[in-house]
Amino acid sequence: MSFKVMLRPSGRSFDVARDEAVLTAAIRAGVGLPYGCRDGACGSCKSRLLEGRVIHGAHQNKALSAAEEEAGLILTCCAAPQTDLIVEARNVAAAGEFPVQKMPCRVSTISRPAPDVALIKLQLPANVVLQYHAGQYIEFILKDGARRSYSMANAPHLAAGGLELHLRHMPGGLFTDHVFAAMKEKDILRMEGPYGGFYLREDADRSIVLLASGTGLAPIKAIVEQLQFKQSTREAVLYWGCRSRADLYLHEWALQAAAQMPWLRYVPVLSDPQPQDGWTGRTGFVHEAVMSDQPDLAGHQVYACGNPAMVDAAQRDLVSRCGLPPNEFYADSFTSEADKH
Repeated sequence: MSFKVMLRPSGRSFDVARDEAVLTAAIRAGVGLPYGCRDGACGSCKSRLLEGRVIHGAHQNKALSAAEEEAGLILTCCAAPQTDLIVEARNVAAAGEFPVQKMPCRVSTISRPAPDVALIKLQLPANVVLQYHAGQYIEFILKDGARRSYSMANAPHLAAGGLELHLRHMPGGLFTDHVFAAMKEKDILRMEGPYGGFYLREDADRSIVLLASGTGLAPIKAIVEQLQFKQSTREAVLYWGCRSRADLYLHEWALQAAAQMPWLRYVPVLSDPQPQDGWTGRTGFVHEAVMSDQPDLAGHQVYACGNPAMVDAAQRDLVSRCGLPPNEFYADSFTSEADKH
């Protein structure tokens, strides 16, 4: 038995099996609903149910509260329809724009720009072209079927030289423990992608705020490279928040990018600089630096990526206090396995 889901305002529709999540069916049908973790933890897929009834699977209260559910909001990643549905979902990508592909890949290089950060380059099969939007991510499929998500840190035109990923070590994490203790060059991994509704909207002309914390820099770096490749002249500011100077693992890259691109400024912000850092730059919470510099964001787009607390605070404060239009805030929360429990 299946039900029909109609999306507003795009007019797209697709079929969903009775016990299937709306998002799973949308991906299969090539309908690009926005989403992030696919696990009921981040809230990126939150949409409004206009007609019909769903049952939610397990999810976190911070992603969808009881009050939000009562008000008609759903998480498409864990909402199974019980009737035909009409769902309001903005930012729906074009049908089948870039197909999701499953493939092996080879680790070509591993480097450690910071003690708890690994930069990995992946070599794709010679006959494969992975098309994706700057900002999207791939999933590694582990031996037990578990999945781990990482954003591409290079723009699509640079992927022929290998996909670049930035991984932070999460002690006790099944995958990152392996990466930091045992992974070596020439290892073979299985991956699938591209996924995600977080990517550069290239058809807009608004000024851009790029907001990253930690390894949330990865998709932001891809967006900067894409803007450069497209010879964009949109004004952009990159704010990168880390704890200490050692955590700014691509500081020289960011300085160089800003030097090469007249329209780009770079503002690093440290929340806990160490005495030995000799830091004379900005300090505090990174999204508060944005608010201090740009109190009026009515004409801007914001792309935010990093830990969920930063992303949530940025969305709340930039919309409520700086006049950012809610539909011009694009985000990807880096939700770890620990965050999901």
